[in-house]
Amino acid sequence: MTEASTRLSRLFEGHRLTPTQRRIAQCMVRRADDAPFLSSVELAELAGVSQPSVTRFAVALGFDGYPALRRRLRESLRDGGVGPGGARSSANVYQRAVLAEIDQLRRLAAELGDPARVEEAGRLLAASRPLPVLGLRAAAAEAHGFAYFAAKVHPGVLLLDEGGSVLIDRIEAAAGDGATALLCFALPRHPREVADALAVARGAGLRVVIVADSTVAPVARPGDLVLSAGVSTALSFDTACAPALLGRAVLEAMCDALPDAQARLERFDTRAAERGLFLE
Repeated sequence: MTEASTRLSRLFEGHRLTPTQRRIAQCMVRRADDAPFLSSVELAELAGVSQPSVTRFAVALGFDGYPALRRRLRESLRDGGVGPGGARSSANVYQRAVLAEIDQLRRLAAELGDPARVEEAGRLLAASRPLPVLGLRAAAAEAHGFAYFAAKVHPGVLLLDEGGSVLIDRIEAAAGDGATALLCFALPRHPREVADALAVARGAGLRVVIVADSTVAPVARPGDLVLSAGVSTALSFDTACAPALLGRAVLEAMCDALPDAQARLERFDTRAAERGLFLE
């Protein structure tokens, strides 16, 4: 990566951009030497987006419009901008995405130096019968993965990965059946129906545990137990290795709080061997 590409990459870091806006950013990084001289129409054509998308992109970066962004790029070019960034300066877009994830995982490791909140979450979830696990849209994969493994040790896991009015019915039914807690995976861009579903859960008396990208996630409310791990925005779509790993840590804490977890796992392994479920 050239020094000009590195300067552009740093300009975009730390901003919450939509997938379309990230495509524009990546196009500019690839054409870093030309970027300060491109019109909004030319940039839109190169990125395969509309001209208004380029304007919204500039505004999302904190500029009044695209002309202001282009002036900043030209000033940076004239002044020499920011110097090379070590290993990142020579990395391609895919390597930078990996390095960004490593940064998020390091932060998570530091946060887990005090495991008290994760352990509290594990106890709350272990005690809930049934245990609703909610995750919609971008967070559906994390919810599905947690529910898949949790069902091997918890007797009443209820996966909630589809929205709509039926979602509210299922949360209310879970509360009526004795659930005391709900686990929610909440990732950007936070769907409004997640906030609505959590409001129903709280109203039904459930303790809400949230694995989110931030402790101030828009779906969280006072009284929730929020555990956070950042997502990376280096690619067009968020990568969420750290939240996924945090979910596994919560799962481990839940296993520790379930007295019969090991016995259940052993029974599953025995039946899996008898049925020849796995190749190894």
